[in-house]
Amino acid sequence: MSGIRKHLRYVSFFMAMMMALGSVWSATATAGMVGTGEMIGQQQVQLDRQELISMLDRQDVQAKLADLGVSQDQVKERIQNLTPAELADFERQLAEAPAGQDVVGIIVLFLLVFIITDMLCATNVFPFVNCIR
Repeated sequence: MSGIRKHLRYVSFFMAMMMALGSVWSATATAGMVGTGEMIGQQQVQLDRQELISMLDRQDVQAKLADLGVSQDQVKERIQNLTPAELADFERQLAEAPAGQDVVGIIVLFLLVFIITDMLCATNVFPFVNCIR
């Protein structure tokens, strides 16, 4: 009987140490509070991206992209990779553009983004653009 108690004492000590280590480990992975403004900002970024992607479904935008030799999938990927600041700047430019020029503005902006990323060696969309590295 005393052999079992001695064995249980070691087991209980081991379990207590494991629980202590587990509580220390879990304390480092606690979640913090998220502010309302931060949540609204994240949702606005997602809405802006969805709005831009829905603009790509328009026939005139698709025709212009096809004329320029840029695929719709490449543009969608670029939209997903835009930072929130770039997305907000793009939305501001769209809001300031006259109603008839929004398609041309969209296409020009995407071409500029493609050229800049080609210059930074992130992509290779246009063969005439050389990498600056």
